[in-house]
Amino acid sequence: MVRPLFNGERRVLFLYLTTYLVLIEDECPMVLKGLHFLLSYQCTQECDHCFVWSSPKYLETMTLKQVRELLNEAKKLETVEWAWFEGGEPFLYYPVMIEGIKKAKELGFKVGALSNAYWATSLEDALEWLRPLAELGIANLGLSSDYYHGEDSMSERVKNGVSAATQLNIPVGIMATAKMPPKLAGLPGGASELMYRGRAARKLLEGAPRKPWSEFNKCPYENLMAPERVHVDPLGYVHVCQGLSIGNVWKRPFSEIIQSYDATSHPIMKYLVEGGPTALVQRFDLPRESSYADACHLCYETRFLLRSRFPESLAPSQMYGEGLE
Repeated sequence: MVRPLFNGERRVLFLYLTTYLVLIEDECPMVLKGLHFLLSYQCTQECDHCFVWSSPKYLETMTLKQVRELLNEAKKLETVEWAWFEGGEPFLYYPVMIEGIKKAKELGFKVGALSNAYWATSLEDALEWLRPLAELGIANLGLSSDYYHGEDSMSERVKNGVSAATQLNIPVGIMATAKMPPKLAGLPGGASELMYRGRAARKLLEGAPRKPWSEFNKCPYENLMAPERVHVDPLGYVHVCQGLSIGNVWKRPFSEIIQSYDATSHPIMKYLVEGGPTALVQRFDLPRESSYADACHLCYETRFLLRSRFPESLAPSQMYGEGLE
């Protein structure tokens, strides 16, 4: 026979359960919505603002087997909605990308792809490149064009890509950083802020306005406590932010890495969550300048100084411009 609870006992039980639920909520477990494949760091260009230091010199890429295994792992999580194919330039590995899209669609994911449209040398050519994506039902195509990508010919290619995607009923947009070329006026998309990380932290700082380092006490772009997306590169690293790794999928299953994620136990993430790049500098008592261009700049430079101490968490060297010559 079960004894009924007295009012006082009910109150204690209610408070216990409420506290327990609040603790669970405060842990903010990762509910991953998007898996972004960095198929390769290889690209047709070497843009000054590139987060990931892409260039034509990089040759390694994911295999189709690896892409399929990752998609199966993502499906196990039961939360992932999107699979994105990026780089570098994913269209350089077109057969792998197409087969990866097929697999992602079979598993029920919405699919997106990003490109600089190097392949859209004419409208006719662009239609042929994009027709298989349209037939597979790709949900989004992002095409890069801005002053960092440079030439007018590339802008014309982006126009060809947009026209072809529109004809094929592929949702398409322009990805532009800081300032969009006049030739692209009126095309779908818009300009976003320049972030001073990756190659931009080495190439584009001259003349950039700066703020005191102590003002950068939070990450303005990523929810590090409970990320909704991650990037996986051809070396297997899982990035919450470029160069901020939470594991390697060639060493441990992707689903396990995501399910066990805890920002408060990560040697770098926990300080970024507590107080942004400023807290990271303070915790490790690192040398610093008096001012930085943005939060990414301070975070990137601080992580660069910590790489030798945390080689697996601040990886790979590609993301920090090391060993690229």
